[in-house]
Amino acid sequence: MQGEPRRSTLAVVLLALLTEAPMHPYRMQQVIKERGQDQLVNVAQRNSVYQALERLVRDGLARPAATAREAGRPERTTYEITEDGATTFRRWLTSMLPTPAREFPEFPAALAFLAVLAPAEVKGLLERRIEAQRERLTAIGEQAPPGMPRLFLIEDEYRAAMLTAEIAWLRSVVADLDSGTFTWDLALIQKTLAEFS
Repeated sequence: MQGEPRRSTLAVVLLALLTEAPMHPYRMQQVIKERGQDQLVNVAQRNSVYQALERLVRDGLARPAATAREAGRPERTTYEITEDGATTFRRWLTSMLPTPAREFPEFPAALAFLAVLAPAEVKGLLERRIEAQRERLTAIGEQAPPGMPRLFLIEDEYRAAMLTAEIAWLRSVVADLDSGTFTWDLALIQKTLAEFS
C-alpha cells in the first residue's frame, strides 16, 4: 500500500461496520439506513457503497471473506476489515475528532450571495429552511430507541445541537429582516462595491 489511503466519511462508516462483523455491501447499506446513519453519509444509491468498498479493497483496508449464494438470489461477497484497515480506521478517527475538516457546505455559499435576492424573498426562504430544519430535529428525537445508551446516539446528539443552534440563528436573521434592521438595496450594494473593491 502506497501513501495514506484517501479518507471519506463513507469509507469511515464502512470500516466501522466491518469492525463489527464481516458483511456484504447490500447489508452495509441496510444497516446504515436502519441506524439513521444515512444522515451522515449518502447511500441513496447502493452503487456508492460498492464503489467505496472497492476502493477500500484496492487500498488493502478490506478484503473479500466469503462468497455465498442463497436460492433465487445473486451471489454475494462478504467483506472483512484487514489489519491495515483496523489501524487506518483508528488513525482516521483520532485525526477526525480533534481536527476541524475543511468542509464546503452549500448553505454558507448561498448566504454569501444574498444580495442577488430581495430581502423579503430571503425572509420567506429562510422561514422555509427553519421549518425544514425543525422537521429534521424532530425526526432525530423520534428515531432514538428508548433506553439506547448515549454512546450510540452521540452523533445524533451533535446533529441535534447543530440544528438547534442553526434554527436559533435563522430565527434571529428572519426577525432582523422582518424589523428592517437587516436589509439591502441596489444603492447599498453599489456603495459597498465601490468602497471595498
